[in-house]
Parts: sequence; C-alpha cells; structure tokens
Amino acid sequence: MAQTRVQQAVDKLVIAISSRALFDLNDSHVIYEEKGLGAYQQYQIEHENEPLQPGGAFNLVKKLLHLNTLLDTQRVEVILLSRNSADTGLRVFNSIEHYGLPIIRAAFSGGMSPYRYISPFNCHLFLSMDGADVRQALEQGVAAATILPSAPQAASDTQVKFAFDGDAVLFSDEAERIYKSQGLEAFAKSEKKSANQPLSGGPFKPFLAALQQLQMQFPPGLSPIRTCLVTARSAPAHERVVKTLRAWNIRIDESLFLGGMAKGVFLKAFDADVFFDDQEAHCDSAREHVATGHVPHGVANEKISQPTADKKD
Repeated sequence: MAQTRVQQAVDKLVIAISSRALFDLNDSHVIYEEKGLGAYQQYQIEHENEPLQPGGAFNLVKKLLHLNTLLDTQRVEVILLSRNSADTGLRVFNSIEHYGLPIIRAAFSGGMSPYRYISPFNCHLFLSMDGADVRQALEQGVAAATILPSAPQAASDTQVKFAFDGDAVLFSDEAERIYKSQGLEAFAKSEKKSANQPLSGGPFKPFLAALQQLQMQFPPGLSPIRTCLVTARSAPAHERVVKTLRAWNIRIDESLFLGGMAKGVFLKAFDADVFFDDQEAHCDSAREHVATGHVPHGVANEKISQPTADKKD
C-alpha cells in the first residue's frame, strides 16, 4: 500500500506533468499506435516548429505559474516528465516557448516510464494521461491523477480552484471499505461512532497541505487559490470529515456534502480548474464540466485492471 509523505514546510510547490496532459498530442499518438515509433518520430520532427494545442491540464498549469508573478518570487515550479526522447520532445519545448510558459526542467525517458524521476525532483503532484505511470507515482507516496478527456473550458480569471473528493483522495479509504463491504447503514453508524477519531491521510493530503502553505503567502482573504471538498457524504457522516481537517490543521475554503448527488454541476458552479476523485462514475460526471483527474487508489480501484502504458506521453 502506498505511503503518503510526511507533512513538512515547503519552499516551493512542484508539479510534474506529462506532455500529453499539458498539450493535445492525440494526432501524433494515433500515428504512433497505427504506424509505429519510426513514423511517430518522423512526424514530430517534421512538425516541431508547429505549436501544439493546449491539453487538459494546460489552463491549470498556466494559472499556477502565474502565481509566481503575483508573489514576485518562484514558489511554484512545473516540471515536464515525458516518454519522448529529447529529439522528438523538441516540439513540446518549442510549444512551451510559444505559449510563454516558464518551464525549464524536464526528463525525457525515451519510451520508458518517467515516474522514477518524480521523487528526485521533489514533486508534490504528478498529472499524466498514462494510468500505469500514475499508479507508480501513487506507490511512491506522491499525489497523482490520470487526466481524463474533458469538456473544453476557458480560463475565467487568474484565480486557481482545486476541488477534491474525500475518501481515498484526501482521506484514506478506511471508511469507504466499510461502505463497500457492509453497506450504507453500517458506514453511517461507523462514522457516527468514530466522529472524534480523525481519518488517516490519503494520497492527496500532503499536496493539500503544501497548497495551503502557498495560500498563506497571500494576505488573508486575498489568496488567488481556492479549495473545495466535494464528497458524496451527507450528515451525520460529515462530522468526522470536519474534525479530521481540524485535527490536521488544514483549512478547506468550501465543502459540499452531496449525499450521493451527481458532482458535475456543483463543480461547474464552483468553477473548478481541476477535480480529483477515485471513482470513475464521479469522474464521468465531472469531466462533462471541468478538467478531471482520476486517482486510481483505494478499494474502488482494486479490481480495475492496470491500463496498458501509453508509450508516448
């Protein structure tokens, strides 16, 4: 089972992202799948001066990097982790330059999984379209999510908004396991009985803690970062969540206890830049409205077969 990192003070929030999560590489990926590596390499070299279109996490990355401008110091870094070689990855860096993104560090792993470079770069979050790489990152104790194809969205302003599911994302899946094995009534009784016992941390707890430290760099009430808990829980199971966050000394700006309602329209109302959830059904609802990352962690994902790695990410 993955072990989450110990919460500690951070000087800089570090996000690792794959090239396919940052840019739309669907056309070239089809060439790779249908015609092979050689055709893919030739295509990328022939088009290396043509900027790629933004991908699913592009707006999020752009907003995060803008925080450095607001703070007048580098407190956020984005690192590119790619299965490309440096040769075929030149188009990606040319596109980064085209859009004016201050991304200077990268690892091109030449067809191998780049997840092994996440820890040396001290990353707090890894975003990819490759589910196998994401699972490997989670096993290293790093918050990670598979960015899913989602409805296009315009960056409404410079405020960056993160939305998180609770169980198996911010919290461990200990309560969800009771729900899965014993049903809703047993889950409700257990949570009421354990209301004063904080939940263990899930894979995104360290990232949320680091994000809060970044929030605190701005004057009270003026932070451009906003967080929201969006959970299928309802009363009385909400009490343990509230007391857990209190015990962790972590503040969430908004909390939505939906009691099983579809999450998508609420995420649209929150205007989330990204939403993280461990359950595919919730992700399907969310991605109709906002950028969505599936977190393949916890009991809901134990019977899901590990997806085949995409070779060019």
